Amino acid sequence: MTRRTTGPVPATPLPSPKERRRLREARALSEEQVASAVGVRPATVRAWEAGRTDPRGRRRDAYARLIGCAGDDVAPRSPGGPDTSGPTPQEPTAAANGTASDAHTAGTADAPDPAGAADTGTGAGAVALDTRTDDGDGSPPDGPPGVPRSRQALTAETAFDALYDRTASGLTRQMYLLTGRRKLSREAVEHAFRVAWHRWPEVATDRDPAGWVRAASYAYAMSPWHGWRRSHRRPDPPPQDPARQALLGTLLALPPANRRTLLLHDGVGLGLPETAAETEASTLAAASRLLNARAAVTDVFPELGRPTDPAARTALFQERLGALALTEHVPEPPPAPSVRRASERVAELWTRAAICFGVLLIGATGFTLHTAPTHYEQPLSPPHRVGGVPPLSGPERLTPQDLKLQKSLREKLVHGPERLVPQIP
Repeated sequence: MTRRTTGPVPATPLPSPKERRRLREARALSEEQVASAVGVRPATVRAWEAGRTDPRGRRRDAYARLIGCAGDDVAPRSPGGPDTSGPTPQEPTAAANGTASDAHTAGTADAPDPAGAADTGTGAGAVALDTRTDDGDGSPPDGPPGVPRSRQALTAETAFDALYDRTASGLTRQMYLLTGRRKLSREAVEHAFRVAWHRWPEVATDRDPAGWVRAASYAYAMSPWHGWRRSHRRPDPPPQDPARQALLGTLLALPPANRRTLLLHDGVGLGLPETAAETEASTLAAASRLLNARAAVTDVFPELGRPTDPAARTALFQERLGALALTEHVPEPPPAPSVRRASERVAELWTRAAICFGVLLIGATGFTLHTAPTHYEQPLSPPHRVGGVPPLSGPERLTPQDLKLQKSLREKLVHGPERLVPQIP
């Protein structure tokens, strides 16, 4: 009998659920194609990308190779066809693209491809709005020479401060274009980074920490509850320049989903799959929102729709949005150490509140158990006088006639008809 000396094989690492979907859509693969290649149902793939479940065993390895987060790739098989394990070509065929290819074509008919959109972020828009990090791990750009950044010894505070210094200013300008309110823009970014520091282990291991913070900032800034706050009931004064005022008014008139899609794609420079994944929409829905938002803006500014090249049009939109964000005064975010201290104070207050509530609940329970009776005692109603009821009386005394009749009945035994009709003397 032999004994195994090797431990279990480590599972293939997978990115976050949002990143899985982005990688799949970046390769123009539909859920049906991935499910057919891995050997599961499309509902299972949706569960993997929603974070409800995770693949295991060989399916996990196949799924990782398929979306491109493993060492090699695998080509999807057609329904009912044999499984193939060779490398996937750079450009999938039209039959392999399926629905995802149609959605990507619909979105890029009037928009640049993801690579083109990312490469155009070199003008004013990239300087003002681009908050993407090169490493994706929040590590600072500087470090010991000859040592990879991923292997540099970093503390949590250093990594957080580096991420904050590189993205906070651009995020604040993005929030201004999204809401049109300067105070709310700074508040949204500060809130997002406080939450990020509170959940830093999750943010630090994310594939895109800047995207994590950006999504939290957008969610806070677009909350409908801000309309009930007294400080946000009146809009901020519009820009002085009529052109910038018209552009900002057009952006704020767009539906929130379309405004966010336009800002992420044409302002930040994300590709269409990345924009769809961050807005939690399908690629086709993100492309439709982008086209509708561009159409609304070009109705007011026809010069933005004149370029026929999608890359040139995206660069023009990015330049206009970046110029609007740069020319308007936006409050600077507070320093990173103060944000970390504020996050720790909030966490400490919530912890103390939870402890006080627990102590109060335990005390109330103990007091109730100590003072509560051990058995039920029926309450007695207080006595009161009752009037209007006649007094109780027994049978009346017999009269002499009644006594004479009683004596007669006892002495004589009546037979015959007299029994039925007694004769009373």
